[in-house]
Amino acid sequence: MSTLTAGITREKALELLKQYNTEAFHIRHGLTVEAVMGWMAEELGHGEDREFWALTGLLHDVDFEKWPEEHCVKAPELLTAAGCTPELIHAVCAHGWGMTGTDCKPEHEMEKVLFACDELTGLIGAAALMRPSKSTKDMELKSLKKKFKDKKFAAGCSREVIVQGAEQLGWELDQLLDRTLRAMAATEDAVEAAVAANT
Repeated sequence: MSTLTAGITREKALELLKQYNTEAFHIRHGLTVEAVMGWMAEELGHGEDREFWALTGLLHDVDFEKWPEEHCVKAPELLTAAGCTPELIHAVCAHGWGMTGTDCKPEHEMEKVLFACDELTGLIGAAALMRPSKSTKDMELKSLKKKFKDKKFAAGCSREVIVQGAEQLGWELDQLLDRTLRAMAATEDAVEAAVAANT
């Protein structure tokens, strides 16, 4: 039985994301993190809260495109107006802890997963584009680790945040890299279909 409610349907959440984000890159990122968070919910034994985890992933950067200087500070206003629950709003804000003006710290496992996976999905996505297949499905962990160690590759994806995220979860870095890679590979087709339908 789910104990977490989002206060918003998936349809309304997608409308909200697209209301404040017009760039295809940002919409793709929201859809990717939504899929990864849903997969992680199942993987970590929180299947009953899968929708909540996924919707938090979908909306985590709702304010980033229009208000980059107020990222995670503007979000509560937008999400409250849309009827989102305090739990979802806290989770969205917590992913910016230490990087933005928010003082929300990741507390629950779901918030720590979002914090850890957000930057990492960008790194894995960039690594996939370098492959002949342009896909995560045939990417191996050792290949991802090589890209992770190369600080010049996808330099905008903070390695420090990814490492901090793994530490908060009590996971080895390899565990985080492996799970996120498997999540992206498993959901790649669904994400591509969603991107095609929404950009």
